[in-house]
Amino acid sequence: MADNNTGSNFIRNIILDDLNSKKHEKIITRFPPEPNGYLHIGHAKSIVLNFGLGDEFEGRTNLRFDDTNPSKEEVEYVESIKNDVQWLGYKWDELHFASNYFDEMYERAQLLIKKGLAYVCDLTPEEIREFRGTLTEPGKESPYRNRSVEENLEIFDKMRLGEFEDGSKVLRAKIDMSSPNINMRDPILYRISHAQHHNTGDKWCIYPMYDFAHPLEDAIEGITHSICTLEFEDHRPLYDWVVKECEMTSTPRQIEFARLNITNTVMSKRKLKMLVDEGVVDSWDDPRMPTIAGLRRRGYTPESIRNFCKEIGVAKSNSTVDAQMLEYFVREDLNSKAPRAMAVINPLKLVITNYPEDTSEMLYIENNPDNEECGKREVPFSRELYIEREDFMENPPKKYFRLFPGNEVRLKGAYFVKCNEVIKDENGEVIEIHCTYDVETKSGTGFTGRKVKGTIHWVDAKTAIPAEFRLYEPLILDNETEEDKHFLEQINPNSLSIMNGYIEPSASTAVTNDKYQLFRHGYFNVDPKYTTEDKLVFNRIVSLKSSFKF
Repeated sequence: MADNNTGSNFIRNIILDDLNSKKHEKIITRFPPEPNGYLHIGHAKSIVLNFGLGDEFEGRTNLRFDDTNPSKEEVEYVESIKNDVQWLGYKWDELHFASNYFDEMYERAQLLIKKGLAYVCDLTPEEIREFRGTLTEPGKESPYRNRSVEENLEIFDKMRLGEFEDGSKVLRAKIDMSSPNINMRDPILYRISHAQHHNTGDKWCIYPMYDFAHPLEDAIEGITHSICTLEFEDHRPLYDWVVKECEMTSTPRQIEFARLNITNTVMSKRKLKMLVDEGVVDSWDDPRMPTIAGLRRRGYTPESIRNFCKEIGVAKSNSTVDAQMLEYFVREDLNSKAPRAMAVINPLKLVITNYPEDTSEMLYIENNPDNEECGKREVPFSRELYIEREDFMENPPKKYFRLFPGNEVRLKGAYFVKCNEVIKDENGEVIEIHCTYDVETKSGTGFTGRKVKGTIHWVDAKTAIPAEFRLYEPLILDNETEEDKHFLEQINPNSLSIMNGYIEPSASTAVTNDKYQLFRHGYFNVDPKYTTEDKLVFNRIVSLKSSFKF
């Protein structure tokens, strides 16, 4: 169960006032996604807010699918959304679909026609846009605006029966074509779409527009506080108009808050779908994607996402959050949870020439240096090891404290070794380094004879497990954005690097979605998509350190 504490914010204060004044005995919120794509981190903020408020005030929160556009909706998206909400730690009180209300919506549209507040319009989409006017000029009335009630009812019924082609007619509200709010200039309520619906099949060929359907859905379900993002602030007068003129018995209150924007992060389902369709990523759950499914596959925990969403708070003005803040919360969550291990992702062989051949030993290395209660694990050690290629340089710069000819370092949890010889291939590339070790310097023995400045990690060549390591950078780089640059031209070509290396044998029992802190490399998750019985694949969640500060 998720933590119910949502923190202080202006929406919470509104709810408190409504409860204290007895305006509502119990609050009812809802999370209303459109099933036209996978949820992303921005939706997580709304999930945490709506479900958190419902839980905190012992109210109810519904999960409702705004499935009014069948041409873009799929059952796959419905199931993924359910999975994401549950994974984040929330349970909905009721599950609804907008499509379950289509009959009532149709009746309410007929009511508007009978009241003289809606009419069928034959203008083309281009003409409707032209007639709408601009922010500084009023719109022009449609020549079909004054059709009789009887004619509108008859044509609207024929629309429902499928007697007209897509785009040939729409039902519009009759409000005010000179309103300073363009949303009130006879907005479209229904359009024709001969498309198969995932829930209603071919029962309907007309579908309500979002601005008509959404307030009706809220009113039908008795939602007390309809929480949405700021782009719907100008739609609120239409929301209230629909609820009033459709004579709904319940009157929800729409409240807007700032949506989540994160640096180097795409927050548009349309663009995310483009990345999938164009093959830029392998799927909606690609670990580079900011989708909840992608974050889950990468290794983020539900606790870290909830804590992030609560920390950024709820505001009335738009702002952008540094992506490192999200990384901070997953580090904080995993630091005490993730077991430690050593892995070499770009291997270079190291041979200890004075270590006995055909001999090995078990070393004991702490599982968490910050928590002695986590104990120690056994790690095999022998004559031949792998170290990181970057931990050796033949001609190092000043203040390079790792291995180079003649230098001595400590092998993590093991011995001091000194580099004596460098082996190269015919192309001059270093393929092996030969070292000697000092048996007196074993970790844990209290050796104080001399000190070294560098400690490097390693794996035993005989027992290490081959593994693939996937390292990530931001998929989109904000600093490359240009006004005339297409979105797909802003892709970071280095967003994914695949390395083949080794991990210590303590990971032999790893299963998908197990998480590790790999010494010096960061936090990693066992990939649930590409890991097999014969191959471990690790996704780097985040590096170990960040410059981010609150």
